Amino acid sequence: MESSFVKSVTFDCADAVRVATFWAAALGSDVDEDSTPEKAFVEPAGWGGPTLWFQRVPEAKSAKNRMHFDLRAPGGRIDDEVARLSGLGATVVRDGGGLVVMQDPEGNEFCVE
Repeated sequence: MESSFVKSVTFDCADAVRVATFWAAALGSDVDEDSTPEKAFVEPAGWGGPTLWFQRVPEAKSAKNRMHFDLRAPGGRIDDEVARLSGLGATVVRDGGGLVVMQDPEGNEFCVE
């Protein structure tokens, strides 16, 4: 019997293109050309991985994410990757040495290790 697979990961947000643009740059991909502030998506760079889908919702984020991404810094250079992501609009929440908790431009938490 075949099992399901993750087709996409969906983000609720205020501006779909803004958040999609951040994640596309962070992950080395592009925002789909048909994207709008209401809905946008980013296909994974290279082979594999789910598509990232971004949809506008009326309510603001109100609590910590219950699911988040852990990103591996290229070559183990965490400080360099944190600086690059900060330049794209992310902010550092907490630096635990080998693990840095960050937020994307709309406050969605993720980690860099």
